[in-house]
Amino acid sequence: MHFTKLKLVGFKSFIESTELMIEPGTTGIVGPNGCGKSNLVEALRWVMGETAPSQVRGGGMEDVIFNGTDSRAARNVAEVALLLDNAERTAPAAFNEDEEIEVARRIERGEGSAYSVNGRDVRARDVQYLFADFATGAHSSALVGQGRISDIINAKPAQRRGILEEAAGISGLHARRHEAELRLRAAEGNLGRLDDVVGALETQLQALKRQSRQANRYRRIAENLKSAEALLLHIRWSAACESQEARAAELARETERVGELTRLAAAAATGQAEAAGALPDLRQTEATEAAALHRLAVARDRLEEEERQTEEQRQAIETRLAQIAEDLQREGTLAEDAESAMATIAGQRQELTQAGEDAAEAEENAEAAHAASTADVAALEGRIARLTEEVAAMEAERANLTRRLEELDARQAKGTEQKAEAEREHAEIAAESSHQSAIAEAEEAVANAREAAQAAREAQRDAEAARETTAGDETAARDLLQANDAKLSRLHAEAQALTELLGHGLTREGPGIVDALEVDSGYEAALGAALGEDLEAPENAEAEIHWTALAPLGKNPALPGGVKPLADFVQGPAVLARRLAQIGVVESAGDGDKLQSKLGPGQRLVSKDGGMWRWDGFTVGAGAPTAAASRLKQRNRLSELETELPA
Repeated sequence: MHFTKLKLVGFKSFIESTELMIEPGTTGIVGPNGCGKSNLVEALRWVMGETAPSQVRGGGMEDVIFNGTDSRAARNVAEVALLLDNAERTAPAAFNEDEEIEVARRIERGEGSAYSVNGRDVRARDVQYLFADFATGAHSSALVGQGRISDIINAKPAQRRGILEEAAGISGLHARRHEAELRLRAAEGNLGRLDDVVGALETQLQALKRQSRQANRYRRIAENLKSAEALLLHIRWSAACESQEARAAELARETERVGELTRLAAAAATGQAEAAGALPDLRQTEATEAAALHRLAVARDRLEEEERQTEEQRQAIETRLAQIAEDLQREGTLAEDAESAMATIAGQRQELTQAGEDAAEAEENAEAAHAASTADVAALEGRIARLTEEVAAMEAERANLTRRLEELDARQAKGTEQKAEAEREHAEIAAESSHQSAIAEAEEAVANAREAAQAAREAQRDAEAARETTAGDETAARDLLQANDAKLSRLHAEAQALTELLGHGLTREGPGIVDALEVDSGYEAALGAALGEDLEAPENAEAEIHWTALAPLGKNPALPGGVKPLADFVQGPAVLARRLAQIGVVESAGDGDKLQSKLGPGQRLVSKDGGMWRWDGFTVGAGAPTAAASRLKQRNRLSELETELPA
C-alpha cells in the first residue's frame, strides 16, 4: 500500500484546491526557497494526526489556515486529503472494504479539527492507528527533515527502539497496548468507585427497608384504626337504636298517662261543679267555726306567752348551774394535764401551720389552672366550685380549731395562776367533811373536761383528713377538666378546618350538588366513583354547567344480578333520580368483573371501596381517590363533630 495523491485547500500557501500526484517510484518537488515545498511535507504530517503546532511551524493549530495577503482575503477553512492505494487489502478491518482509502482532515477557525475516512467521521486516534499499522505516521522516521539524520544517530536506546518497532510494523500494536493499559487503569478506578457506590446503595437499601417496615406497620395500624372506628360507629348506631326504642316506649307510656290525667281532670271538673252548689252552706259553717277558732287562738296565745316566760326562767336557772359547773371545772384542772395539753397543742399547731401553707400553695395553683380553663365545660366548673367551697369550709374549721388552741393557751396560763389557790381551797375543803360531795363533783367535772379535749383533738384530725380528701378530689376534677378542654380545643380546630375546607368548594354560581346530598357512612367512595366531577355541578339553571330536573322514566331497565341501586344509600335532590337508579352497588371487585358484561346502556356498578364498572367496558380500580368522595367524607366527619361537640 502506498500514497497516490495529496489534496490541499486553504492550507498555508495553497489557497486554491491543489492536487499532488504521487506516482510509483520517486516523486520530487523542485523550486526556489519560499515556494512552499516544506508546506507539502507539513501537510502530510498534519493529515496523519499531528497535534503539536510547532511541528507545522505555527504558534497555534489555526495558523495552518491561509491568513490572506494584500491582494487575497483570508480563508476560514483548511482541508488536506491523502489518498492511499488499498488494492492488496492490507488496511485494518475497519477500513479494508474499499480499494482506495481517502484520509481527510478539516479545520475551521474557532471550531477545531475533524477527521474523516472515506467520508465517515472518525477520531484522531483512529487515523493515527491507521498510519501506525502502515509503519508510518506524523512522527515516523520516514519523514526525514533537516537535522533528522543526526537526531537518529544520537538517539537514545528507547528512541531507537521506536524506530525499530516502526520498521517492524508493530508501532500500531505498541500504541494500542498503551491505550489498553490506560483503559485498564481507568476500569480499575471505575471498579473502585463502583464499590463505593455499591456501599452507598446498600446503606440506602437498609434505610429503604426500614422505611418499608415502618410503612407496613403504619398501614396495619391505619387498617386497625379504620376497623375500630367502624366498630365504634356501629356501637353508637346500636345504642342510638336502643335509645330510640326506649324513647318510643316512654312516649307510649306518657301518652297513656296523658289520657288518664285527662280523664281525672274531667272527673275533677265534675266534682268541682258539685262542690260549688254546696259552697254557700259551707261558707256559713266556716264563719261560725272561724269565730270559735279565733277565741281558741286567743286563749292559745295567752298560754304560749305563759309557757315562754316559764321557759326563760328555766333557761336562766340552767345557765347559772352551767356557770357554777364551769367554775368547778377550772378550779379542778391539774398542772400535769395542762402541760401535756400544751405539748400536744404545740405539735398540732406546727402541723396545722404546715398544712395551711400547703393548702394555700395548692389553692393558688388551682386558681391559676382554673383561670386558664374555658367556660365550655360548665358542669365540671360547677363541681370544682363546690369542691372549692368545701375546702374553704375546711379551712374555716381549721381556723376555728386554731382559735380554740389559743384559748387553751390562755386558759393554761390562767390555770397555772389558779393552781395554788385551787390546792389551798382543796385543802380547806378536804378538812371539812361536809364538803366531800363538792370535791367529787369537781373531780367528775375535770374528767369530763379531759374527754371534751380528746374529742376536740379527734374532730381536728377528722377535719384534716376530710380536707386532704377534698383536695385530692379537686385535683382529679381539674385534671379531667384539662383533658376535656384539650379534647374540646382539638375538636373545635378540626371542625373549623373542615368548615373552611368545605366552604372553599362554593363558587359564584352556587354550591355543587354534592353539598345537597346525604350519604350513608361508608358509601362516600362509591358515590364519588359513580358520579365523579359531575357532583361539583350546581342545580342552578343559570350556570353554564348544571343539573336539570327531568321527569322519571316510564320503566327503568333492571340492574343485573338483583344488585341494590345506589339510590337506596343516597338521599338528595330529585334531579339525580335517573342517574342513581341506574347505578348498582356490589360487594366486591369480583362481583363487578362478573356482572359488567350484563349491564345495559347507561348502567354502571360501584363498590364501597371506590371501584367502578361501566356498561361500555370502562373500569376504575378500587381505591382510586376522587375529590367528590373526599368532600363527602369531610361533610360526614363535620356532621359527627357537630353531634360530638355539645357532648
